[in-house]
Amino acid sequence: MVGVLGLVWGATFLVISLALDGITPFWLAAARIGFATVLMLAIWGLRGFRLFDAPLASRTLFNLIVIGALSSAVPFMLLSWGLQSVTSGFAGVSMAAVALMVLPLAHFMVPGERLTLRKGLGFVIGFCGVVLLIGGQAFETTGNPMEPLGRLACLGAAGCYALSSVQMRSLPKVDPIGLNAVTLLIGAVIVIVAAFWVEGAPPVTDRNTVLILIFLGLVPTAGASLLRVLLIRSAGPVFMSLVNYQVPVWSVILGALILSEPLPPSLLLALSLILCGVALSQYGALRRLFGRG
Repeated sequence: MVGVLGLVWGATFLVISLALDGITPFWLAAARIGFATVLMLAIWGLRGFRLFDAPLASRTLFNLIVIGALSSAVPFMLLSWGLQSVTSGFAGVSMAAVALMVLPLAHFMVPGERLTLRKGLGFVIGFCGVVLLIGGQAFETTGNPMEPLGRLACLGAAGCYALSSVQMRSLPKVDPIGLNAVTLLIGAVIVIVAAFWVEGAPPVTDRNTVLILIFLGLVPTAGASLLRVLLIRSAGPVFMSLVNYQVPVWSVILGALILSEPLPPSLLLALSLILCGVALSQYGALRRLFGRG
């Protein structure tokens, strides 16, 4: 599941960049989450709409709304908006910061996920990569005057994914398909309302754009988000963050090969620092992943 998620999410930013040629960013996010929600609700219905074993408490309901907003609605809108002015490679590299953000959050919010000296050192190294990612020459990749804000939007999306991963781990026993369907439904309501408010009625799109939106909804949204839920619920948010080793690598490679995006030294150096930081902080999880721990 870790391997599949890395490849699928690494290619997602490339596909979003292609879709933005035919649709506005918020309606792209709305269509993406809308198609995913319809599919997951249908699957959930076939399973009898099971969710929690115990009655739903008000605290749990609040957490579900927060997870729905932070795991899909807000990051989808931030990424769609940000990719108007940044490369798909940068968006993918910024997702590597999720693993670094999860560390301090999990330390305070998830029992058993302590921030050790080794993890802390890895966090510092990775944080240096994030600083390099958003400053200096990294802003010169496209020359778009909105690029600094676009980069901050991508990193904001990474923060949303990190916080939602930790929040998801704290939920009581829950059916993973039901959890995925409910959080997507909550996210879809938020995104559709925001799209109408910010961009007005949905624009007319061509057939190719519609096909891209369907793909975005069914594969990297519905399918990949279900795998994400299964990983977090079974192995925890820190182990799940191992996906972020692969996402930036695939996004940079695919962006360069297919979209001919530039590969400035600052981007490659930032990628190296972030991945080294994640590798150091997640050494134990990597040993378990490859069967040597």
